[in-house]
Amino acid sequence: MRVLLISGNREDVDIRVPALGMACVSAAAGNAGHQVSLLDLLIERDAHSAILQAISDFRPEVIGISVRNIDDQSMRDTRFLLDQAREAVECCREASSAPLILGGAGFSILPQPILEYLGADMGIQGEGEAVFPELLRRLQESKNLDTLPGLYLKNKSASVRRSFCRDLDAFPLPDPALLARSLSGAANAPVPVQTRRGCPMSCSYCSTPTIEGRSVRWRSPESIVAWMKRWVDEGFRHFYFVDNTFNLPPSYATQLCSQIITAGLDISWRCILYPGGLSPKLIEMMAGAGCREVSMGFESGAESMLRNMHKQFDTQEVRRTSEMLRLNGIRRMGFLLLGGPGENRDSVEESLAFAESLELDSLRLSLGIRIYPGTEIARLAMEEGLISSEQDLLYPRFYLARGLEDWLYDTVARRVAGRPNCIL
Repeated sequence: MRVLLISGNREDVDIRVPALGMACVSAAAGNAGHQVSLLDLLIERDAHSAILQAISDFRPEVIGISVRNIDDQSMRDTRFLLDQAREAVECCREASSAPLILGGAGFSILPQPILEYLGADMGIQGEGEAVFPELLRRLQESKNLDTLPGLYLKNKSASVRRSFCRDLDAFPLPDPALLARSLSGAANAPVPVQTRRGCPMSCSYCSTPTIEGRSVRWRSPESIVAWMKRWVDEGFRHFYFVDNTFNLPPSYATQLCSQIITAGLDISWRCILYPGGLSPKLIEMMAGAGCREVSMGFESGAESMLRNMHKQFDTQEVRRTSEMLRLNGIRRMGFLLLGGPGENRDSVEESLAFAESLELDSLRLSLGIRIYPGTEIARLAMEEGLISSEQDLLYPRFYLARGLEDWLYDTVARRVAGRPNCIL
C-alpha cells in the first residue's frame, strides 16, 4: 500500500526534535512491503500546502498522523497544540478519502478523547512498529480490525488491550536519510536516540508509564552504536538520548558507554539523568563516551516533596550527583516542578535555595503540574474536585496546591530575575 506518514508537530522552541518514532514506524512498514512517504510539518513553511502537495504527488491509500504533544505543559499562558493536528486531519480530508490513522506519544496518553477531537478514523496507542504493519495488511485484505492490540476505532467504545515488545531489536531502526532533512537548518541540532522504553518508577505526575509501560525494554548496545556510526559517517556529531532515565538500569548504561568508547566515535551527546544511585565510574564513562550535558530531573529540593512525588533519592544524592558531573566537565541542567500536592511556601523556598546551592549551568522551573490520566495526581485532583473524570484532561488542567496561586509566580519571578541561566 502507499502510506503517507505526517508528523503533526510544529513546535521548534528549545531544541529541534525530528519525528524519530514516526521514522521507526515507517521503517517497519517499509520492511513489510509497503511504499512509505514521510512529511515532517516542523520544517514546512506552509503546512496546509505541504500536505496538499504530498497527497497530490503520492496519492496515498492510507495516511498516518503523529501526535507528539497535547499542549506545552505551561500553566501560565497555556498553548493547546492539538488544533495543529486537527488542521492536518481536516486538510487530509479535503484532499483524500484515505483512512486517517493517529499515533504518537501524545495520542497514547488520551487515545479515545484525542481520536474524537481530531476526527480521524482510528489510532494506535503504544508501539506502532508492531501494530501498524498488521493494520495495513488487514486494511488491504479487508480483514477484521477488532483484535489488534492498542487500536482505537472511531465511534466505537471498547476496552483496548495493550501489548509491548520485549526485545526492541525486533524493530528496525530508520535509515538516517528519513530524518536528516528534519535536522537541516538547525545549528548543531542533535540526532535523537532511543535505547530503552518503559519506566519502572512511580512518580506521582508522570505519563511515561501510560505511553511506554512500566517494564524497561531495550535495544542491544551494539545495535545502537552501529546506528549512531551510520549518522557519524553522514557527518553528524551531536546526539540526544531521549530515554527518560538514561542511567537505569546502570548495567545497561555502562555497557552502552563502553560500546561507544570502543567504537571510537568522535561525538558529543546529552541525556536525561535520574539523579539517584549513580556511581563515579558510570559518570566517568559517560564523560569518556562523549556526554557533555545532562538534564537532572530532581524536580524538588524539599525532602517532603520528594517523598510526595515518590522519588527514590534524597537531596544529598542529588548534590553528590551534581558534584560528580561538575568534576567530569558535564554541564548540568536542573528541573523544578513546584506546586504539587503537599507543596507550601516553606517547601518552595527550600527548593529554590537548594537549586541555587547546586550552582547549575541552567535551571528550568515549572509552576503547577500538568495532570495526566492514570497518575496519582489525577486521582488526587478527582478527590479534591478539580476534575470530574479523565475526559476533562484533554484540555490542559494543572494541579496547584491551595494557597500558592499568585504568590508562587511572584516569588519565583523575583528569585530568577537577572539570572539568564534560569528559565521560567
